[in-house]
Amino acid sequence: MEATKNDKIATSDERSEIARLKEELSREHDMYLRALADFENYRRRVERERSTAARSGKREIILSLLEVLDGFDRALQHTGNAPSSVSEGVQALQRKLLSLLEAQGVTRFESLGQTFNPELHDAIGSVQSEEMEPGVVADEVQSGYRWGDDVLRPARVRVAR
Repeated sequence: MEATKNDKIATSDERSEIARLKEELSREHDMYLRALADFENYRRRVERERSTAARSGKREIILSLLEVLDGFDRALQHTGNAPSSVSEGVQALQRKLLSLLEAQGVTRFESLGQTFNPELHDAIGSVQSEEMEPGVVADEVQSGYRWGDDVLRPARVRVAR
């Protein structure tokens, strides 16, 4: 009889040990799933931050290149007396820079004749105009550019009054 009683006690001890181990396994599994989810969230956040930093750095370089492009625009306005080879050379450089920027998704947008939009235009003054309705862009002092769907740099304009 003694052997049967010990078997029952051992079986009861085994059951409680199995239940404890199952509970511990469940806790460990939950901790594993949380750690996995935390790591995935960390990976996404780092990727987002890396992408944002890269775009921000690229933006600064592109804005600097736009200043160079503005210099070409001004130079072309004053090449009237220059030999045609000089004018053609400046135009070729300007086209090359424009194509480089377009390859990066940067495009110039048209402002002249458009209704003034504060999201696209930076008004630096107004002009009296008989040909244009009030509130329409009458003069573009500096071109505006988009980078994809975002306005990279608003156009500096004078608005008809």
